[in-house]
Amino acid sequence: MNCPACGHALTSTRAGAVTVDVCTGGCAGLWFDQFEIRKFDEPHEGEGESLLDVPRDDALVIDHARRLRCPKCSDSVMMRHCWSAKQSVEVDECGVCGGYWLDHGELKRIRSLFKTEDERREAARRYFRDVLGEDIARMKTQGEKGLRVARRIGHLLRFLRPSYYIEG
Repeated sequence: MNCPACGHALTSTRAGAVTVDVCTGGCAGLWFDQFEIRKFDEPHEGEGESLLDVPRDDALVIDHARRLRCPKCSDSVMMRHCWSAKQSVEVDECGVCGGYWLDHGELKRIRSLFKTEDERREAARRYFRDVLGEDIARMKTQGEKGLRVARRIGHLLRFLRPSYYIEG
């Protein structure tokens, strides 16, 4: 596989029990297959430490505004969205295979956002409650039709946030 950001060949690297594809010597980006990133996204998950200092070519200039193609599903353009309700880190996710591309430094920033999965979920609940809470609550009181609309909104939001941050 080649790096979607700089075209450099990705190298398979073991981090604990997981094999991660790394752009070693290129832009230092990381490719996580579906669900793998959840094993490295919190500071207490020690295996992730080895992925924080990937050797990179400092002379490379990466266009972060460019949409990236999935390194695994080359026909798929990845969706860019915020990693969490804090909206401080944008990641690229393949809608076909569910993999994630992280640019250099993004894993370190993600690991600093929340200490635990429970803390992350609570932040997402607060965010959605603040933004849509009253509207969703009103829809749910409108019976089956309102509930269907509320579910559609949740379905649409999955493109804005990783699906495991959306309740129900």
